[in-house]
Amino acid sequence: MRFCNLAVVAAVAVCPLAAQGPGPGGPRFEISVRAELRNTPVTGRVYVFVTRRDDEEPRLQVHHESDCTPFFGVDVNALAPGTVAVIDGSTLGYPVASLTDIPAGDYRVQALLSVYTEFHRADGHTLWLHDDQWEGQQFNKSPGNLVSEVERVHLDPRAGYTVRLALGRALPPIEPPPDTKWVKHVKIQSKMLTAWWGHPMYLGATLLLPRDYDRDTTRRYPTVYQQGHFTLNPPFGFSTDSIAETPAQRAARLERTLREPGFEFYKAWSSANFPRLIAVTFQHATPYFDDSYAVNSANNGPYGDAIMQELIPYLEAHFRMRRQPKARFLTGGSTGGWEALALQVYHPDFFGATWVLYPDPVDFRAYELVNIYSDTSAFVYPVTEWMSYEVPAEREVTGQGRISVRMESQFEAVLGSHARSGEQFAIWEATYGRVGEDGYPAELWDLLTGHIRRDVAEYFKAHDYDLRDYLERNWATLGPKLRGKLHLFTGDMDTFYLNLAVYRLEEFLQNARPAAEAEFRYGRPLKPHGWQPWTNADLIRIMAAQAAR
Repeated sequence: MRFCNLAVVAAVAVCPLAAQGPGPGGPRFEISVRAELRNTPVTGRVYVFVTRRDDEEPRLQVHHESDCTPFFGVDVNALAPGTVAVIDGSTLGYPVASLTDIPAGDYRVQALLSVYTEFHRADGHTLWLHDDQWEGQQFNKSPGNLVSEVERVHLDPRAGYTVRLALGRALPPIEPPPDTKWVKHVKIQSKMLTAWWGHPMYLGATLLLPRDYDRDTTRRYPTVYQQGHFTLNPPFGFSTDSIAETPAQRAARLERTLREPGFEFYKAWSSANFPRLIAVTFQHATPYFDDSYAVNSANNGPYGDAIMQELIPYLEAHFRMRRQPKARFLTGGSTGGWEALALQVYHPDFFGATWVLYPDPVDFRAYELVNIYSDTSAFVYPVTEWMSYEVPAEREVTGQGRISVRMESQFEAVLGSHARSGEQFAIWEATYGRVGEDGYPAELWDLLTGHIRRDVAEYFKAHDYDLRDYLERNWATLGPKLRGKLHLFTGDMDTFYLNLAVYRLEEFLQNARPAAEAEFRYGRPLKPHGWQPWTNADLIRIMAAQAAR
């Protein structure tokens, strides 16, 4: 944390002093909503962002836990126009814990309010959560969220200060991309999810059509479902725009991954001799994350059923897809990698095969680096009675750590209470875990202490979200159905240590009877998160060959 603090205070920029009041009680921000913007009370979470940079708005400088400017957050309940929300020295922040840790100097500051919606769920719980606006749960970009203008201020925590920021504009709606000859967009209201959430809920898909789809109107095609984080962009990065790439840029890209630029994929996809398939990405953001993990859960509701019984049937009815297991393929990386494996093992008779790339933990004994069944803390490893060390959450390919689990947990705690951060630990709890006493997801570990709740961990396993455990317990039935269908790939130095869980899955499948005939491949040496052993075009050729067989 000290290193993060030092990075914050580097490169001082001189700024004019904005009007601000005295601060006898230490550092303090007062945030209000302009009545002309909204004349009714609002419930949500208010943030203040503090930065020296002027290349983009402060709110946009929170990218992820290992790249963000200092920010602070607090819940507001029915905040009326003209009243203030207060962020002061007692408010938790990230990467610095308190406003008192911001050194004296000149800064640019901005406030934002993430607006929550009241959901009356079918399970009887009433919750306040951010309703995704088809942006993929990006709190600092979500349409309808309220922001202030950027102010230049001088802050001195020792002298004390009060900065008043007024939320005066709402972020604009997302402009949906247009359909083209190659790319089509679908958005439907889900009856299942709407009934469960007590609020209109939507599913979507972006389809990439093969060459001559519009001419050969009787032909039906195999389909590959590529899963991952929310995006309205076409599958596999397809783009008709050519982007120049220097030899050095190409070498750097190939060092990390073999994925080709979108225009290179377009040239292959549109060529006369390229396999003809339909490629699809799903959009299924939830009030907890940009992605539901494509399964049913106690906190998210029946997303798995909605995708399998509403979205895919809709796509197969409106596009010329072959409705056969041997013509349905899965792939995806990271979150999408977990989904690509989960849908295959949960629905072995529906999908023909899966190519799983650097998946989220598939064995919860390696929940990144935490064993949720035996560890007592997610933050520290005990070494001796007198010594312990921090559990890392990310690393460079050299092994150098980036941030710790403690830091990532603090990041999520600042973003939102009650698993409303919209980030990784929160969605895992919302997907795999039980409903807490207050109706929100039960925490696997306390975000401030790291203490692991054993009952929540056992719930994960008992409800079949630990995929290795699920496969092992049900292999007598699943084995014959999955033979030769499982292909897994990850780098040997995955950024988030996700290769460790894949090793455990491989250990089981190598010895499973009946034989799994599963494929495992590891990028070596020093391949990070995002590595795959072939270009996207080559992956399509591999799938087409399997479809032909």
